[in-house]
Amino acid sequence: MESKVLIADDEGRIRKLVKDFLVKEGYDVYEAADGQETLNYFYDIDDLKLIILDVMMPGADGFTVLKKIRETSNIPVIMLTAKTSEEDELKGFELGVDEYVQKPFSPKLLMARVNAVIRRSDDNKASVNEPKTLVAGGITLDVGAHVVRCDDKEIILSVKEFELLAYFINNQGIALSRDMILNNVWNYDFFGDARTIDTHVKKLRNKLGVYGKYIKTIWGMGYKFEAI
Repeated sequence: MESKVLIADDEGRIRKLVKDFLVKEGYDVYEAADGQETLNYFYDIDDLKLIILDVMMPGADGFTVLKKIRETSNIPVIMLTAKTSEEDELKGFELGVDEYVQKPFSPKLLMARVNAVIRRSDDNKASVNEPKTLVAGGITLDVGAHVVRCDDKEIILSVKEFELLAYFINNQGIALSRDMILNNVWNYDFFGDARTIDTHVKKLRNKLGVYGKYIKTIWGMGYKFEAI
């Protein structure tokens, strides 16, 4: 079965360019030209593997769309942007974007990122045949089902937030440098810099609520996770 990918961009030529490359890679491609159409596809299409989402769209911009998506889903999202400001990128990461690609972009590089993000997501889901549950204080992380609960209340994490939390729990009590986290959580698929870690940690702490205190900052180095 072909993997389903949604391209959301108000520029028809961009959609066609990306679609042509995706089709060559064997993907089943859907197209949306504005924010509302993107959300309609998201709610209506079963088993979407990935959304490629433009920042600047009519109706509702990419940030607004991403925020709505993250209310119910951790589907991987790659964001396309003509903006280059650090604030915009950090805003996207805070909302749960998995990758950023700046326009103009290389279609081949975009395909590499698409394949990498989907591969990571599939690797996480593949573990369903080998169920594993991680427990730390009031946090329960079901690796197979890709579900996190705090005091039995499910919380929605992006793919990268989930991987980061799993890494923290598996390394409780260990001082983890930012380089260690990059190498083990983002590994060779990473296309950003260390600021991304801090942004993901901040977002993860917020989502964990009272248990966000488990993630302790080691100034000048990185982080340590301790369930106390």
